[in-house]
Amino acid sequence: MNLLWNSWIPVRTLVGRRCVRPSEVASPWVEALDWPRADLNLACLEFLIGLVAAADPPEDAEDWEVRREPDMERLSARLEALAPAFDLLGDGPRFLQELGGLEGEPNPPDMLFIDSAGANAVKKNADLMVHGGRYPALDLPTAAMALYLLQSHAPSGGAGNRTSLRGGGPMVTLVDPGTGRLWDMIWANVPYRPQGEPYTFPWMRPARTSERGEVLPPDAGDPLDAFFAMPRRLWLVAEGDVVTGVIQRPWGGNYLGWVHPLTPYYRVKEGAELLPVHPRPGRFSYRNWLGVVMASTEQNRQLRQRAKAVETYEDRLPLAARRGASLLVGGWAMNNMQPMDFTLSRQPLLPLNNLGQARVRGMIEASELLWGVLRSTLRLVVGEESALDALREDWFTATEETFDRLVRHAGDRAVGADWLAALRRKALSMFDREALSGLTERPIEDVQLIVKARQILQQSFAGFGKPGAETFRLLELPLPERKARAEVQV
Repeated sequence: MNLLWNSWIPVRTLVGRRCVRPSEVASPWVEALDWPRADLNLACLEFLIGLVAAADPPEDAEDWEVRREPDMERLSARLEALAPAFDLLGDGPRFLQELGGLEGEPNPPDMLFIDSAGANAVKKNADLMVHGGRYPALDLPTAAMALYLLQSHAPSGGAGNRTSLRGGGPMVTLVDPGTGRLWDMIWANVPYRPQGEPYTFPWMRPARTSERGEVLPPDAGDPLDAFFAMPRRLWLVAEGDVVTGVIQRPWGGNYLGWVHPLTPYYRVKEGAELLPVHPRPGRFSYRNWLGVVMASTEQNRQLRQRAKAVETYEDRLPLAARRGASLLVGGWAMNNMQPMDFTLSRQPLLPLNNLGQARVRGMIEASELLWGVLRSTLRLVVGEESALDALREDWFTATEETFDRLVRHAGDRAVGADWLAALRRKALSMFDREALSGLTERPIEDVQLIVKARQILQQSFAGFGKPGAETFRLLELPLPERKARAEVQV
C-alpha cells in the first residue's frame, strides 16, 4: 500500500462516503474526514496539512491567497515526487518506520492507540478503564493513521520510549474557515515554505536515536520534521493486507525545543523555554480561550502564545473575510502514561478589532476573578476541595451560553454590565443553593459566617473591595461612590 497512490482516506462527500487518495482532498466535493475514531480524524488533518506543506506549500501570503481554490491536478503532480517515501509495507523505506527494519517480539497492533492498555496492565489484569486486546489486527489504512497518531502524539511509554515532539498528548488547534470543504480547512493551516526547498523524510535516512541522551534541537532538522517526527522506533508486522503486530525498540528521537505550528505554547515565566499546551480533562470552554482561541494581552503575549497557524490565518485575511471561521481544539488529556479524556471542541474565531478583543479578554478575566470570590465564600460551606472543583465546572458551564451570546456584541460597551449581571445571578444562585440548605439547623456562629460571606459576595459584585474594583475595571464600568456601600443589601 502506497499512501499517495492508493485510495485509503475515508471522507464524506456531496454524494456520500468514500475513500480517496491524498490528492483528492483538493476537490470541491470532499466535505470532511470520516474515520471511525475522533483522534484519527484529528491526526489525519495534521498529516494532510504536513503533506501539503511538504509537496506544494504557499511561499507567502500572496501565494496563499492566489491558490485558495482547490487544484487536484496540481497537488497530484506535486505529490507524485514524494511517493517513494510513502510505502506502508515492503522491503524498502517504510512510512514512519525505522530504516532497515527492527527485529524482536511483536506487540499487538492496538499499542498504536493511546487509549490502549500496555503489556504490564494486561498481565496484571488492570485494563478495566484503559482496554487491551480491542484490535488484534488492523486493516492497512487504520494502521497507517494510527501509526501517524502515535508518532505525533506519543505519551510516556516506559523506559526509553520517547514522547512526541510536543510531549505526551499535545493540544491541537486547527482553523476551519467554515466553508464546508475539507480543502479549505487544510489550506488554512498550511505554513509558508519556499517552493522547491529540498526535504528528506526522517524514515528515509538512518534513525537518530538517543541511547546516550542525545537530543534533536530544531537546528538539527528541518521545520517540516514537526509534522513527521519519529520519537518511537517502530516496525509493522503484516500478514497479507492486515497488520497483526508492531515491533518497538526504545530510544527513538529525543526532540527538544521544537515549536509545532498547530499547537499553542506557554512559558512558566518570562525568559523560560516555550512548552506545548496540553488538554485538561473536561469540557473546553471560554475559560480556556486566552492563549489558545484568543491572543493574550500584550504583557502576557510572551507567556501564552496561540498556535502559529492561528496567528498566520488572522494575518492572511481581513476581519470581514474571517466571518464564520472557527477553531477545532482537540487532543488527549494525559496523566503521565494514563489517558484521562479526549477533547474535541469547536470554538468561534470572532472577527473582532483590538477594542472588541480587549472587552472579551476582560469578560473572561472577570469571570475567573469573581469565581475566586465565590469559591472563597463557599469554602465556609462546602469545605472539600473536590466539591469546590465540581462547582467551578458548574460556574463556567452555566455561564457559557450567555458568554457566547454576549461576545458577539463585543463592539457594544454595554456588554460589560450585561455580563456582570449574568455572573451575579449565577453566583448568588450557587451560593444560596449550597449555603442556605439546612440553615436553620446550623449553629448560630455558622449562620453569622454565612450571612457575612454572602454580604462580601454582594459587595464584590457591586464594585467594592479589591476584586470588585478590578472586575469593574475589566468590564469598563464606573466605580461606585463609597457612600453606596451601605445600600448593598444582604
